[in-house]
Amino acid sequence: MPLVIFLRILSILAQQKAPRHTRHCKRSNQTKVVPGSQRVQMSSPDSKPDSVMCAMSDSFQFQNKYYQTGLLIIGGMASQFGCIVHAVTFSEHPRCLMFDADIAAAPKNYQHVRSLVFAVKEINENPKILPNITLGCHIYDSFADARVTQQNTLKILSGWKRMVPNFSCEQQNKLIAVIGGIEPDFSLQMATLFDLYKIPQIAYCAFAPVMNIKAQLPSFYWMAPSEAYQFEGIVQLLLRFQWKWVGIVTADNDVGETFGQTLMHMLYQHGICTAFHEKTQMTSHISEILYSYETLLIKATSINNYKVKVLVVYAELQTRVLLIWYIYVSTFSEDIIRIPTGKVWLMTAQWDFSSESTQRNFDIQVFEGALSFAIHSKEVPEFPKFLQLLHPNSEEGDDFIRLFWEKAFGCFFSDAQIRESNDFLINESNVCCTGQEKLEQLPGLMFEMSMTGQSYSIYNAVHAIAHALHKIHTFRSRLGTMMERVRFGPTNVHAWQLHPMLKSFSFNNSVGDTVFFDENRELGTGFDITNWVTFPNRSFLRVKVGRMDPQATSQEFTIHEETITWHSTFNQVLPIAVCNDNCLPGYRRKTKEGEPFCCYVCAPCPDGKISDLKDAYDCFKCPEQQFPNRNKDRCLPKTLNFLSFQDPLGITSTVLALSFSLLTALVLGVFIKNKDTPIVKANNRDLTYSLLLTLLLCFLCSPLFMGQPQRATCYLQQTAFGLIFSVAVSCVLAKTFTVVLAFMATKPGSRMRKWVGKKLANSILSGCSLIQVAICAVWLCTAPPFPDAVMHSLVQEIIVECNEGSIIMFYCVLGYLGFLASVSFTVAFQARKLPDSFNKAKFITFSMLVFCSVWLSFIPAYLSTKGKSMVALEIFSILASSAGLLSCIFSPKCYIIILRPDLNSKEQLIKKK
Repeated sequence: MPLVIFLRILSILAQQKAPRHTRHCKRSNQTKVVPGSQRVQMSSPDSKPDSVMCAMSDSFQFQNKYYQTGLLIIGGMASQFGCIVHAVTFSEHPRCLMFDADIAAAPKNYQHVRSLVFAVKEINENPKILPNITLGCHIYDSFADARVTQQNTLKILSGWKRMVPNFSCEQQNKLIAVIGGIEPDFSLQMATLFDLYKIPQIAYCAFAPVMNIKAQLPSFYWMAPSEAYQFEGIVQLLLRFQWKWVGIVTADNDVGETFGQTLMHMLYQHGICTAFHEKTQMTSHISEILYSYETLLIKATSINNYKVKVLVVYAELQTRVLLIWYIYVSTFSEDIIRIPTGKVWLMTAQWDFSSESTQRNFDIQVFEGALSFAIHSKEVPEFPKFLQLLHPNSEEGDDFIRLFWEKAFGCFFSDAQIRESNDFLINESNVCCTGQEKLEQLPGLMFEMSMTGQSYSIYNAVHAIAHALHKIHTFRSRLGTMMERVRFGPTNVHAWQLHPMLKSFSFNNSVGDTVFFDENRELGTGFDITNWVTFPNRSFLRVKVGRMDPQATSQEFTIHEETITWHSTFNQVLPIAVCNDNCLPGYRRKTKEGEPFCCYVCAPCPDGKISDLKDAYDCFKCPEQQFPNRNKDRCLPKTLNFLSFQDPLGITSTVLALSFSLLTALVLGVFIKNKDTPIVKANNRDLTYSLLLTLLLCFLCSPLFMGQPQRATCYLQQTAFGLIFSVAVSCVLAKTFTVVLAFMATKPGSRMRKWVGKKLANSILSGCSLIQVAICAVWLCTAPPFPDAVMHSLVQEIIVECNEGSIIMFYCVLGYLGFLASVSFTVAFQARKLPDSFNKAKFITFSMLVFCSVWLSFIPAYLSTKGKSMVALEIFSILASSAGLLSCIFSPKCYIIILRPDLNSKEQLIKKK
């Protein structure tokens, strides 16, 4: 089953080849000779196997190289073709397994070679840099293999004609510096050798191969910013778009593990969860992975997780290759769900479309709208013109161009041309290369005319070496004697002498960018953020949409969201990457047991608390002056709660108080007008007038409780109420005693006559009142009432009230008032059976019953209410008790005075029952 799936994939790839040219070249049965290798018999193009095993002799040489002479040589290591070298068993010669060119070749990387050549040409033609010194270059292909990289590194050190380890066989061409390679691992393998000779090596890999390379390899430089800036950029990008649920794909090696662990730690610190960390299997035998259907299926299933919309990919070479195969397996397998096209791919700076020619037939729209970091670059205007002049026979010493031409245009050269080019890759095409093909007609997957980021790094690296050499040359040209000039001539410079210059140089290149290395020998600039816009014809655009610039004076991270093109499935709406829907304001996150902290349920905020942000971790209380709204997502200002004159309760209380006051004044007027009538004179007119005036003040004191409390009103409210009611009840008590004493004085031989009169009544009135005055005085002197704001009694309001100050003194005032009322009620109750002619005790008894009932009901109601309701209750109690006294005591008398004047006579008053 696995083999069938793999063969099916290869057959589909073969069917998706680009259309052949109309011109065909007949290829007869032939034996193709690979220089330095055994013969491989080919019967016909149709019967040719999918791969070729090249048995290598001891002297096998990988001949892909570029050589240009010069006084000083800059070495280079490119990576255009792939080679899988079998493990050495020491029972046979080492063998190289070469895949079909469409799988192994990366024609696009040929631009790296041309950018190095272009930079050397630009420097040689510039009279202001290194005059009278010609630079040359010597470039090999690493074949994406560690052992081949090591072998070609030794060849760069020894010379291109012969490899003798630890010897330089071409003294006339001095190696001054090396540029390469494209992958961190290959760069490290080169650096371990070049550092022995203190030869500067400037790598154009995106990141350093090891963390502490500064101390281990002091001759190593890399034309790329610190990886820390990319980590920070990834986090800032995720935070900017609020992507909190992401997957990570890295290689299963030390570099991938370090990247994954570092990134996950930073994501955790910023509240971002990792859905999975998938590791692509690393091996020198990719064929083992490709034939393992189960392995591909497991990896593809993990990446296929439909809940994960954002994937962060550490996009080094082998991860890119395997990622493509995972997507192929997911596309053709019936065992798993297809990989959704609606994903956001967030790639590291190594990413590029078609670094491998497998992507020639791959539908790149899977990566539509991808975002990637890229080493900052600008377009070099002369470079496309330089590429347009390329021709397969344009210059000698370039063994890359013919292979590139065949793989890029899908054609082949004649047998003689193939042997001359030292080609060892068998091409399956039946179309002859004319040499008239145009590079600008190639799709971007195969070759780009504009300078890519890695080519731009190579270009800057060559100029950095040239500027370092120019500093040395300028210094030596100032030496005085001719012998010193000869001794320190241009060809006598040594590679190790460049290090001080490289560590301190800074220059502006031809497009105005400032190039320099920082203290860690890394490029001092930052990263561009690129948006990949793909099209159905497999073409694409790179659009710069942001920057991570550590040298920026204002903002280090910038992103222009409006210029980003997302995958078509998102309909240009910002993708959402969360484990579950965001909690709306008014809710808080509640973690799920056993799940990452990004996976949670939304619980409503408890009463009295709010959350005003999405995905709030907890709810919080509003300030004291505010309260939560119904949705518990914001705070509203509390209103002041007090009984105002405009309030319906306030209007009603005011109207009742004025009405009863007017009625009391009318009663007082009636009594004054009829002051000489027997019924008015019979019950001590002075006490009657005092009681009516006191009741009038009782009604009028109720407005003191309305309006926003002030210090003066708080002083007056309870004290005025206590004093006025004490006088009123004292008047009733005096009238009651007067009635009782008057009846007792009428008995023969009674000694009570001497107590009957105004003197006793006035004494009772003044004595009882003075006691209440003393209580109120103590209250005001010790803990007087004061305006207070109660914040938490009501949810939506601030109760503005008069705090009693001393609750004990408040209840003393009420208690004393209740005591007077109780005594008066008791005395009146005892006198209720006196003869009718003299008996006012019945009315006093009933009035005291009403008075006591009102105030006994007031106390529990007062304690159970808050705010203006409590104030309204107190006003109602004042009005009700005062009205009870007025109506019960004076209504019978007013009835007689006004309606029954015939009863208002002395005879009627003294008649006995």
